[in-house]
Amino acid sequence: MKAVTPEYKGENKGHYSAGMISRGMLYISGQLSIDPDTRRLPEGGVEAHMAQALSNLDRVLTEAGAGREQVVQCRIYVTDIENWDAVNRVYSEYFGDHKPARIVVPVPALHFGCLVEIEAVAEL
Repeated sequence: MKAVTPEYKGENKGHYSAGMISRGMLYISGQLSIDPDTRRLPEGGVEAHMAQALSNLDRVLTEAGAGREQVVQCRIYVTDIENWDAVNRVYSEYFGDHKPARIVVPVPALHFGCLVEIEAVAEL
């Protein structure tokens, strides 16, 4: 196994790796909708939060030498299922024609007041 750790300017106190490579697969930890450099939440509602979470996902993919077209599966956690359409719109713009397996899970709250968290598995 090999840890994948992008360089972030902000301090993350969590006891985990942003990603782990094992047997040709990249397992990406939950990427919150917080900027990992400034530790600030985006302004603009759930669409801005989704875009930030996907940007964070991109950083881990890039650090591992992978691209979004290699993502096999995603789990998206949202604090309000009423935001499904907005989350789906930003997600579909991000992935384009590529359609990884996916689940959207409503949760009561996320850390730091984030509205979205996304985890993924990619094939290397």
